[in-house]
Amino acid sequence: MQAITILIADDDRDDRLIAQEALDEARLANSVRFVENGEQLLDYLKSRGKFTDKEKFPRPGLILLDLNMPKKDGREALAEIKNDPEIRNIPVVVLTTSKANEDVLKTYELGVNSFITKPVTFEALVETMRMLGSYWFGIVTLPED
Repeated sequence: MQAITILIADDDRDDRLIAQEALDEARLANSVRFVENGEQLLDYLKSRGKFTDKEKFPRPGLILLDLNMPKKDGREALAEIKNDPEIRNIPVVVLTTSKANEDVLKTYELGVNSFITKPVTFEALVETMRMLGSYWFGIVTLPED
C-alpha cells in the first residue's frame, strides 16, 4: 500500500478523534492531517496562512470531506477544489452523516470521487477505513505530486 497523507476535513472534534482511532485500528500507516472547516481545507491545499510549511503540511493524496462544516461547507470547498487546476486531481471522498440523495447527486456533480455515509458504530467505521485503505492505497493508482 502507498504511504500517502490523508487530509480529513471535519468540524467535529469527536469525529476527528474517532476517525484517527479507526484508521489506527484498521492498521493504515498513512500520515493523517486534520482541518476543521472548508476555509482551513483550502488554506492547507494552497499552503496559505498557518499551512505554509510543506514538510509539516504535505500535499495530501486523499481528502476525506465532511459536508456540514462552518465558514465554508464541504460542498463549497469541493466546488473550489475541483475548479482549481493545481489541486483538482487530489481524490476527494465525502464521509458524512448525510444520507440525502440531493447531497449524493450534488457532490457527484461537483466532481467528488466517492460518497460514503459515516457508519454508526466504531467497528463499522474501522471496517470502512480498512476498505478505503485497501481501495485507495492498494488498488487505485493515484497521481503523484
